[in-house]
Amino acid sequence: MSEERSGSTGKSWLGRLAQAFSDEPPTREDLISGLYEAAEAGVLDNDALNIIEGAMQVSDMRVRDAMIPRAQMTMVQVNQTPLEFLPLIIETAHSRFPVCGENPDEVIGILLAKDLLPFMLSGNLESFNLADCVRPAVFIPEGKRLNVLLREFRSTRNHMAIVVDEYGGISGLITIEDVLEQIVGEIEDEHDEDEDEGNIKPLDDKGYLVKALTPIEDFNDYFDADLPDDEFDTLGGIITQRFGRLPQKGESVSLNAYNFTVLSADNRRIRLLQVTPT
Repeated sequence: MSEERSGSTGKSWLGRLAQAFSDEPPTREDLISGLYEAAEAGVLDNDALNIIEGAMQVSDMRVRDAMIPRAQMTMVQVNQTPLEFLPLIIETAHSRFPVCGENPDEVIGILLAKDLLPFMLSGNLESFNLADCVRPAVFIPEGKRLNVLLREFRSTRNHMAIVVDEYGGISGLITIEDVLEQIVGEIEDEHDEDEDEGNIKPLDDKGYLVKALTPIEDFNDYFDADLPDDEFDTLGGIITQRFGRLPQKGESVSLNAYNFTVLSADNRRIRLLQVTPT
């Protein structure tokens, strides 16, 4: 590319960005087009472009689009003793747990795992009273915008909210990490499933953990299946087609003789699936 042409390209995307932030109301398409031209010109890298796109999409998303469904919530019952709920806390390695009463729709507060440490260190765990140690729970509707929720999380320093439906029932929960993942993609820590241990991993009696990027040919060889691979190369591609859209975490679909549940996904792609033969 000549210097003259490169300068012309630079002026083109700079002009689009300048127009996007001018007094004239731009369209989202104009702004995104300018950002893509900036990326093609090497001024903006792909990671930055993806983050900007994610931030723009968050303003259109609702809590229901990113929440953890109720069926996947890990809850502690208020009448449980530490010896009864500690194995669950250790297994999941979460830092916050909704505490419910006898009715699962009765969330009375949030247990912070760190509140157990003083009792454990003093050897006085038997005196721990769950009802006295729960923190207040924040309840939000499914239709709240994610960008509004993120501002509230930042201003109140809360990291978790309980999501309720229009009838007041518990429909799920959402954390600040769930919101941020919609912007920057999946945030993994040392407790997440290791995706480097092959594409397919048995999960005891719960089926198999399968990467969405697993080639359909490899899936068919492993399971002696016959999923079609004429239109898509990867498992994630054919599953997304089956949904007809990009599915959210917790959603399931059946294909041939298998049930596929989305375990991990962001606003761009599926990452991990739980596969159960039906």
